[in-house]
Amino acid sequence: MPTTFHQIPRERPVTPLLDRADTPAGLRRLAESELEALANELRQYLLYSVGQTGGHFGAGLGVIELTIALHYIFDTPDDRLVWDVGHQAYPHKILTGRRERMGTLRQKDGLAAFPRRSESEYDTFGVGHSSTSIGAALGMAIAARLQGSPRKSVAVIGDGALTAGMAFEALNHASDVKANMLVILNDNDMSISKNVGGLSTYLAKIISSRTYSSMREGSKKILSHLPGAWEIARKVEEHAKGMLVPGTLFEELGWNYVGPIDGHDLPTLLATLRNMRDLEGPQFLHVITKKGKGFAPAEADPIGYHAITKLEPLNAEAAPPSSQKRPSGPKYSSVFGQWLCDMAKQDSRLVGITPAMKEGSDLVAFSERFPERYFDVAIAEQHAVTLAAGMACDGIKPVVAIYSTFLQRAYDQLIHDVAVQNLDVLFAIDRAGLVGEDGPTHAGSFDLSYLRCIPGMLIMTPSDENELRRMLTTGHLFNGPAAVRYPRGSGPNAPIETELLPLEIGKAVVRRQGQKTTLLVFGVQLAEALKVGETLDATVVDMRFVKPLDEALLRELADSHELLVTIEENSIMGGAGSAVSEFLAAEGRIKPMLHLGLPDYYVEHAKPADMLAECGLDAAGIEASVRRRLALLEQNSR
Repeated sequence: MPTTFHQIPRERPVTPLLDRADTPAGLRRLAESELEALANELRQYLLYSVGQTGGHFGAGLGVIELTIALHYIFDTPDDRLVWDVGHQAYPHKILTGRRERMGTLRQKDGLAAFPRRSESEYDTFGVGHSSTSIGAALGMAIAARLQGSPRKSVAVIGDGALTAGMAFEALNHASDVKANMLVILNDNDMSISKNVGGLSTYLAKIISSRTYSSMREGSKKILSHLPGAWEIARKVEEHAKGMLVPGTLFEELGWNYVGPIDGHDLPTLLATLRNMRDLEGPQFLHVITKKGKGFAPAEADPIGYHAITKLEPLNAEAAPPSSQKRPSGPKYSSVFGQWLCDMAKQDSRLVGITPAMKEGSDLVAFSERFPERYFDVAIAEQHAVTLAAGMACDGIKPVVAIYSTFLQRAYDQLIHDVAVQNLDVLFAIDRAGLVGEDGPTHAGSFDLSYLRCIPGMLIMTPSDENELRRMLTTGHLFNGPAAVRYPRGSGPNAPIETELLPLEIGKAVVRRQGQKTTLLVFGVQLAEALKVGETLDATVVDMRFVKPLDEALLRELADSHELLVTIEENSIMGGAGSAVSEFLAAEGRIKPMLHLGLPDYYVEHAKPADMLAECGLDAAGIEASVRRRLALLEQNSR
């Protein structure tokens, strides 16, 4: 059984078995009797490596035995192994030749936080968003059939990710095409079943065995000649299983359900996977695991230990006294959470909706104070938006708290269910812009581009905490769909008004008056732009609204300045800067323009400050870009 650890080791552990098994080929040379000890070594090494870098934590600890069993039984990378989301894939990375690079995890030019095809041949599908594994593995299974290849396809999906509609769409399609594939449900929250014990384990071994499968197929051939006999027998079998195991739903979808079994019992895992490996048709294995398994604090607090920051060295210098540190403001998500509670107290029509991001979007206090008005729809972004639309039809004022990257998954619903009907839905879009170590799958790079083309949308970009609070109020009071997009992390510690005061819609604010050059800032780059404004004696404007723009002010600035510079933490293509150019062109005011934002490539994971510097969105980058453009304008005017 797994050894339980109580502390994260600071020194690299001694791992003689893992040293021999840092590739699947090496792993498969070990005797089965050595795998329990290997699991303890892998768990200890995972604790050590994540302690050095920080990163996703509890999910990986929960799949140590499952990861070992999968690579031991299946011929990876020829057999395709697809991890859903990828939070749990660190043990997979360690066992697939990347152990010595784990110290670079989530760092610039280092290993990615999630599986990535360009990183390893063992990463068969790049992930980051949930519920894609079954569809991807199904595609691979169909490709193998078309190519006449015997390779296997395996998808590992968590019970949370299984709540998304696209997971069930893939389950339904796989049974329709009778795909030869295996789906493993990693149930680590006991949300589907608590039925783990000797009887269910014994049944799993029987149901997954070749003997049972042969008997079942033989009976089918015989009974199929008798009218209705096979259907009756199948129903009897199905209901007999359903009395003892929770697989009826999957059986009805056309899958051969096996389980639930203990996902930390290596001998049972190995025997079951070996039995199921060569079965024909869609196979479904239900395993029960414990998030954070083997590390006592994570077992006790799986949410708190979903991810951790790196351990500081024991001899690290003490942090400077608070009087010497720059005061840090509250997180933008915390400002949103407080506003939600304050507005809910004032307006009984308000409800909060989130797709499984209660902690991330800071709805914890709201869910406790207003439980009857809080709706967590699980990982189902499309449903979250349509649910909000339905509520808005009957006079409710829904607020959808959602990450920018996740709102992309509900774009059709945003347009057709909300915007076309001009419904009062407020989108509180968290994690807008670059998010740091999680990389491009989680970056909110495109929301201004994909929102501003939708007729009737009100789109706002706060520059500090108080602006966020006022914009949320503005959006809540607006008649029609509204969006406020704000970044991850903390603000500049601006004083926050307690009143719930709206802004004048479409009104920008000149923060600094200068000459020749004007910096039009959409969002939190305002502080950096003000530094540049002082250096270059430039006008600096907090634009506030992407849609509608402050057209009167833009006309005035275009007439009084030689160069207009737009700044946004969004894709330059189609973003707020494009909106300014389009307006001025329509007005016949052709002015020199410079658009600063996210480039036309995926910005790889690094520290947020390094990513902004790479994109030229820090003060030094903004100043350098403006100076280059001014020099070019001067050269062309000669």
